[in-house]
Amino acid sequence: MADYTSQFSIRRLWIILCVGMVVMFGALLFFGAQIYHSKPPMPGAVRSASGHILYTGEEIQRGQSVWQSTGGMQQGSIWGHGGYVAPDWSADWLHREAIALRDSIAATEFNALPEPDQARIGAILKHEMRTNSYDPKTALITVSDQRAAAIVATAAHYEDLFTNRTPADQHLRELYAMPQHAVLTRDEAHALGGFIFWTAWATAAERPGEKISYTSNWPHEPLVGNVPTGAIFLWTFLSIFVLLGAVGTLVWYYAREFDVWRGDIEPIEGFAQTDLLRAVTVTPSMRATAKYFFVVTAMLLAQVLLGIVTAHYAVEGQGLYGLPMTEYFPYALTRTWHTQLAVLWIATAWLATGLYVAPLLGGREPRFQRLGVNFLFVSLLMIVIGSFAGEWAAIDRRMGTGAVNFWFGHQGYEYLDLGRFWQIYLFVGLLLWTLLVLRGLWPALKEKGGRSLVFLVVIATVSIGLLFGTGLLYGEHTHISIMEYWRWWVVHLWVEGIFEVFATAIVSALFVKMGLVRVSVAATSVLFATVIFLFGGVLGTFHHLYFSGTPTVVIALGAIFSALEVVPLVVVGFEAYNRAKVEHQHDWQTAYRWPFAFFASVLVWNMVGAGMFGFFINPPLALYYMQGLNTTATHAHAALFGVYGMLGLGLTLFCMRGLSDPARWSDKLLKSSFWCLNIGLAMMLFFSLFPQGLYQAYQSYTHGYAYARSAEVIHGPVMQALVWARVPGDVVFATGVVAFAIFMVRALFTRDRRGDANGTPAPATLPLAGA
Repeated sequence: MADYTSQFSIRRLWIILCVGMVVMFGALLFFGAQIYHSKPPMPGAVRSASGHILYTGEEIQRGQSVWQSTGGMQQGSIWGHGGYVAPDWSADWLHREAIALRDSIAATEFNALPEPDQARIGAILKHEMRTNSYDPKTALITVSDQRAAAIVATAAHYEDLFTNRTPADQHLRELYAMPQHAVLTRDEAHALGGFIFWTAWATAAERPGEKISYTSNWPHEPLVGNVPTGAIFLWTFLSIFVLLGAVGTLVWYYAREFDVWRGDIEPIEGFAQTDLLRAVTVTPSMRATAKYFFVVTAMLLAQVLLGIVTAHYAVEGQGLYGLPMTEYFPYALTRTWHTQLAVLWIATAWLATGLYVAPLLGGREPRFQRLGVNFLFVSLLMIVIGSFAGEWAAIDRRMGTGAVNFWFGHQGYEYLDLGRFWQIYLFVGLLLWTLLVLRGLWPALKEKGGRSLVFLVVIATVSIGLLFGTGLLYGEHTHISIMEYWRWWVVHLWVEGIFEVFATAIVSALFVKMGLVRVSVAATSVLFATVIFLFGGVLGTFHHLYFSGTPTVVIALGAIFSALEVVPLVVVGFEAYNRAKVEHQHDWQTAYRWPFAFFASVLVWNMVGAGMFGFFINPPLALYYMQGLNTTATHAHAALFGVYGMLGLGLTLFCMRGLSDPARWSDKLLKSSFWCLNIGLAMMLFFSLFPQGLYQAYQSYTHGYAYARSAEVIHGPVMQALVWARVPGDVVFATGVVAFAIFMVRALFTRDRRGDANGTPAPATLPLAGA
């Protein structure tokens, strides 16, 4: 009969994982080098045919620094990555310049011309905009005098907007949710205009020897001939083909093997009859993690409040129900804090779980472990407070531009907004966390049984510490295509990849410790899941980089491997059924009802958020029209909170079983929190964000991407109604957060009736060996 031992061996899976990761990360690095070689060129100057200098290379690079200091991706977007209320600046410039040049060529009202004349002028416009006039020998971009005049006219619009020169500019700034008093100088506005021009130029200028632009014809702009390329169609259909084939294969395999495998799940000595974790002594360092979970709750509350304010800017622009919020907390700032807190509170919950679980699995308290935990906590507070203060000062124009802003203010890159000093401090903190967890786990690595599972936790722990460091591989003036490449190493691989492996391994180790799963089965299943996930996830990173000045091969790899990321999610029903069988064997398990419930919701949201909403936008053809629209926000909310947030809350509650008195837990508060969070998130997505994204996608396909991101659409009646439709879901969701916060305060600040916590080391806890 087939079982885990005959179907797989730990050794075989480790070989597959190690060889596969060498190949996958090798390919990621190799094709990353291709991005270095094929990125859009940074010119030494942009000049007209008559010799007039429009922008110097220094001005364009300074404009990038100015853009970073204003909030960068949090105030509008570049190449589709960033905020949603202000335009995508690249697409907006491209459209405005094309209109100005077209009208100049027509020398009269374009729409009044006969169709043959319109077609002729349109052909001239496309040729002018798509011709790549960059000379690699001189590093000059030379444009015709007529196009130079269109560039100057477009630049004047942006310089007026960024300096808030006229009442019309002020009105547009209100629609874009830009701060009214924190304006740029004329020189800063000119430099920023140069940077935006260059990003727009790269979207239309054709690569040498090819008929596609540096951004693979993104954004959709019919005026300049930006339409989907053949490669976009080809790799979209092939990704669907690969997805269907892989899904069919995996479902067949699960259906054939599942009934056989599940018989091996039960530990040889049978399921535990009592709660084995009740016998574990909570050590001083484990007890010290309680304050982490309190901060997790505080950051969650703050993140939700900031999310409400940020969403409301889409309808009111400058305030919150009449309150002049933008004078103190403008949109770029609230969105910065909102997205940064999302990562921080979830990561803190997972990191605190690692600190709590390490001595539990290791069976003893290392010397000075509590000191390390406390020092790390103080560092976390300093990083949060320091980085947030710097971001506020930057957006409020108190830091200017340049090195000071980059190091202590706002880097401008979504999810990595914090200044470089605070980023390095956080990296050092993660290395300290890695050391603390490894010290706690070390005794478990010496045990004869279960070392593979513990070793997986160790590898994930080390990867968390090191992989964050890839975000330090770009600098203030790094080319934006290169910056995007390294940024997604952190956002995709660190947050979505390695942390998920870490959490899966930790949860499996805990289930083994509780006597619910056989250790050999847990190790095999985690290894198998890691192989499947990372084989698609590593090169799936490229789906974020389709249109970031990257070569066509990035579209091919991103399309195929991002489709493979979805494959494991189709068997979530099997996993949910199997999890339910494990979690309801005996009455004592009801004490873990709510941690188990949050873990179960992770499975559902993994399918909905990462699977359905993720694949809805990931194929190249879909993302061509939908990048940076509210379809992206739908996927982000469902995956980030639905999967990683719910998992963080489940891990928090699991640790709270030892940090508080379960007899004082309020089942009513947890039930309200669980259902309000899940129902509120679903309402937010299906009543508001997803319909917004679909409406914008229709406008993007019909009229062009710039129009879909314009104030005319964002502040039109349909979008405004859909934004208001978010309110009921937000209220329900916020109710769940408040209920969870009240529960945590009660649990943390009431006396533990069990009364342990006298600081004695934990006894040798139950070994992981169980097979």
